[in-house]
Amino acid sequence: MDWVLWFSAPDYELARIVLQRGVAALYFVAFLSSLNQFPALLGERGLLPVPDFVTAFHRLRRPTLFRWAYSDRLLRWMCAAGLVISGLIVLGIPQLGPPWIPLVAFLVLWALYMSIVNVGQTFYGFGWEMLLLEAGFTVAFLGSDQSPPPTAILLVTAWLAFRLEFGAGMIKIRGGQEWRDLTALYYHHETQPMPGPLSRQFHLLPKRLHRIEAVGNHFAQLVVPFFLFAPQPLATIAAAIVIVTQLWLILSGNFAWLNWSAIVLAFSAVSDRVVHAAFPFTPVRYSSAPWAVSATRSDGVWSGGLFAGGLGEPTGYPGDVFSWLWAVVALAAAVFLAVLGYWPAKNLFSGHQLMNAAFNRWMLGNTYGAFGSVTKRRIEIVVEGTLDDVPSDDSDWREYRFKGKPGEAQRIPRQWAPYHLRLDWLMWFLPLRTVHEEWFYAFLFRLLEADPPTLRLLRGDPFDGERPRWIRVRSALYEFSSRERFRQTHERWDITPLRVLIRPIELRDVAQ
Repeated sequence: MDWVLWFSAPDYELARIVLQRGVAALYFVAFLSSLNQFPALLGERGLLPVPDFVTAFHRLRRPTLFRWAYSDRLLRWMCAAGLVISGLIVLGIPQLGPPWIPLVAFLVLWALYMSIVNVGQTFYGFGWEMLLLEAGFTVAFLGSDQSPPPTAILLVTAWLAFRLEFGAGMIKIRGGQEWRDLTALYYHHETQPMPGPLSRQFHLLPKRLHRIEAVGNHFAQLVVPFFLFAPQPLATIAAAIVIVTQLWLILSGNFAWLNWSAIVLAFSAVSDRVVHAAFPFTPVRYSSAPWAVSATRSDGVWSGGLFAGGLGEPTGYPGDVFSWLWAVVALAAAVFLAVLGYWPAKNLFSGHQLMNAAFNRWMLGNTYGAFGSVTKRRIEIVVEGTLDDVPSDDSDWREYRFKGKPGEAQRIPRQWAPYHLRLDWLMWFLPLRTVHEEWFYAFLFRLLEADPPTLRLLRGDPFDGERPRWIRVRSALYEFSSRERFRQTHERWDITPLRVLIRPIELRDVAQ
């Protein structure tokens, strides 16, 4: 039964290690983010309470364990379970057993996190949420150390990486003119949702380098992804280009776990032998299981892509009935995911390409993309409170400071990714849409109450737990200061106040 060997890829042990442990690490971050933020944002007394929202899910039919009941205590237990399971996978413990153990572990992570996302409303409406769900479901079928990595699953994982990169590239080409005339990076580093500590340095690079950045982005997202399916060493080189460009994005800003997801998924095309040839200190084999020893002793030389083998003796794959059954399960899962891939493939080449959209309620076979257009000016929403009985322009207005959102002119933006600050991200969207959002008024109401869980979402409370008498909201233009101005003032932002967007309100006003 030599034909069965086509289904195994023993030269992709490193790929499986990175995929399983990397995706599990991202789940760990996601559950930690939810544990720290979900109750204040969406809990029983959250800004958009899940209990008030659950009723609608009986009509929407979205899968969630909160369909029948929600409590903050249950949410915390689910997050704790997710942290424990994902932590064990990162340590490689489930992978030591038979293939069905990591399969069950990842499917539990997928089910738990999908339950959270499907009631997360606008606070979980980001493309990397569905990306994490699809990645978790896909790598669940990579098996364990007891069997070689399944070729078919590696292929659909590479297909996921392709959709992520190529989809983002197509969105840009079809989006704003700034991507086509290569001026997008004149603005992006300054206006991105959450700048990092090096964003200002990136922004101050010469414009010719920004144009090179744009060309490099188009090459990495529109050309390189096709080579993920090429013969080796081209596939590994393509994966390396994706990894390097994503590391560049990580250095220049905060995009939660989006860039880290792309890096992890790119490893689906990385060959052990190519890595060993480039870095001789790395092992040729990462497992001592019988199938790995047999593959190492094989006279065949692996030189093809994921479609080629050269594995030698059929003892490279275990011969017991459970191993063959696992091969069938993995192949069936790959076929299932490949069929679901029809809709995102069609969308990629559609004239009306959707961005970050799911075609089924299980969030499998999604379409991805980001920053089809780039904001030219950075408008920040500033929330202020005062203890004065009668508010006026001369009142002692104190600004609420956020953890990731720009605030003081002198403060260096922090590096938060892959951790996701959901409130800070939504604050960035407000000037692009409207400040008259339900969740934002609920946020103002909690500030007027000096609600402790809400205040913990912020970097600091200017009133030290005391209730402010009034709250107002205004806008301001934020621009990175030039090198000359920074030397004079030591300020990293030039801040220009614009106008008041929400007049001073008190607790009685919001309650009405």
